[in-house]
Amino acid sequence: MEETFALPPTRRIAVVTGANKGIGLEISKGLKVILTARDKKRGHEAVQSLHDSGLSDVVFHQLDLMDPISIDSFDSFIRTRFQRLDILVNNAGISGAIFDAEAFISLNLKSGETAEGCLRTNYYGTEQVTEALIPLLLQSDSARIVNVSSALGQLKFLSHERANRVLGDIDSLTEEKIDEVIKEFLEDAKEDLLETKEWPINSSAYVVSKVAVNSYTRILAKKLPNIIINAVNPGFVRTDLSHNYGQFTVEEGARGPVMLALVPDGGPSGLFYNQIEVSTF
Repeated sequence: MEETFALPPTRRIAVVTGANKGIGLEISKGLKVILTARDKKRGHEAVQSLHDSGLSDVVFHQLDLMDPISIDSFDSFIRTRFQRLDILVNNAGISGAIFDAEAFISLNLKSGETAEGCLRTNYYGTEQVTEALIPLLLQSDSARIVNVSSALGQLKFLSHERANRVLGDIDSLTEEKIDEVIKEFLEDAKEDLLETKEWPINSSAYVVSKVAVNSYTRILAKKLPNIIINAVNPGFVRTDLSHNYGQFTVEEGARGPVMLALVPDGGPSGLFYNQIEVSTF
């Protein structure tokens, strides 16, 4: 239980969000420390399963990316118990589309409400948790941030010309510009204008959310040179998110995030990886 958990002083302190199942749970096996999930019961069950398999130095703490109170509580827990954070793996996310397993590749958007929920979790949730934990990461001598993204987060899948141009201009890119692109997308989604305005038709909210995550990764890497920060596509992994479709196992999907979480000092920052290979934004 988190009330009695303590780390050896030499242990690197890692947080993996959305880690009660799938890729997040597998990443936790590679890093081993603080596992988070929205659902307390599922989180404790995930930790127990890791304990049963011999991984005793894993603890659960509840975290809801869309709840500022939950984020504050989580930040206070780490600050009180450990005084620093070495690794943050932002894994939590949703598909942002209503789909059936037969049509997963199409992932057709059904409503503006679904689009807003996807952006709130995948991008804004990631941003809010990261911003809250940056002061703790700065207390580390070897801090890492890994943003679990997607191949669909590459700019080549963002067909909206102006949005692509804005998010692709790394020299002038800011969080405010990301917000403007998201606001425009959500307004067009609510008005059923995605096709008319030339946004992506399939997986629209998911694409925009992951492009935003990748853009945020590049901003953070410039802003925080003392932290190694990268984004990674784990591959099309067989998880609940994909209705167990996909070509890779969770073990294969976790390889890239774990590699980047443990990259040696002086390693690359501000990059996008396709599994364990550098790719293009």
